[in-house]
Amino acid sequence: MARRPVRRRRSTAVRLVRLIRRARRNAPLAGAAALVVLVVALLVVQWMARHLLLVAALLVVAAVVGAAVGAAVLRSRRRADRRELDARTAQLRHIGPFLAMTPKAFEHALADLCRRDGCTKVKVVGGAGDLAADVLAVTPTGQRILIQAKRYGPRTFVGSDDVQKVNGTYRDVHRCDLAAVVTTSSFTKPAAAFCSQVGIRAVDQRALALWADGRGRPPWA
Repeated sequence: MARRPVRRRRSTAVRLVRLIRRARRNAPLAGAAALVVLVVALLVVQWMARHLLLVAALLVVAAVVGAAVGAAVLRSRRRADRRELDARTAQLRHIGPFLAMTPKAFEHALADLCRRDGCTKVKVVGGAGDLAADVLAVTPTGQRILIQAKRYGPRTFVGSDDVQKVNGTYRDVHRCDLAAVVTTSSFTKPAAAFCSQVGIRAVDQRALALWADGRGRPPWA
């Protein structure tokens, strides 16, 4: 039983000796390969040093081609994004789709309408703790607008409390210039009066339908 570890050690030693011998045999080949690489590198450096203008011209051409390819890819991506946006907003030409949406889908639909009509930096931010903001965007004239989305049924109206919350946050909290409350229903008289008094855009079902099909003005106009 005591001889087995000795055999293992001898076997390991034999393998190490073989590996060392193999490495020694391959050493000249490795050295030759390294020498070839070094010579090629020196030749390339010498050639580049003698043809600096040509190298510079090639670099400029590569940069121009790279920029052109990048711009083409970006344009293609933007066209694809625009086609997708047009396809989505084409389905919003009448009020029916809005009435069948979930509240979150309604927020995204309003964001698409904003993008369609030239807004930039459009973000859907609605959710828990949104502080009366569902969509934030920058209008074509450079103003920041907050949109509060109310996907209500026909018997549920936007009340004064809803619009007062928007009035209390859109300037000081969200740093916006404009605010709009957009609903698939309508506003109570006190809520509509309050919006008129403080300058919040009140977009009811009829105004939303007109905006969606392109006959009406967007909330920031």
